[in-house]
Amino acid sequence: MPRPRKWKKVCCLPESTLYGPLGENSSTDAAIVMSVEEYETIRLIDYEGLTQEESAERMQVARGTVQSLYQEARKKLAESLVDGKTVKIEGGSYQFYDEDEKVYGCRRCRRQRGGQPGWPQKL
Repeated sequence: MPRPRKWKKVCCLPESTLYGPLGENSSTDAAIVMSVEEYETIRLIDYEGLTQEESAERMQVARGTVQSLYQEARKKLAESLVDGKTVKIEGGSYQFYDEDEKVYGCRRCRRQRGGQPGWPQKL
């Protein structure tokens, strides 16, 4: 029997979920799919400046899990930049922070500014 998936805690969904080259040759057909938790590791480590250990604590997973997610996310970003592919952020195994965990909200979080209550959880 496979091991059950562990839900990773994330702050909120990105405002835009599609990134890539502009112009006539851009296409979403061959888009690289980045999971929400991969996006969250990029946000926590590169944007917020946290360590992998601090990011793991916020996401409530092991540091090794964050390290794997971060490595995969960076690979996808590099592929997008080098090959001119579109990145689409969607899916994954995540849950939003609970109301009592608002202390972990991001600097730009819509949830702290009133946000959109009832955002769906992705499977």
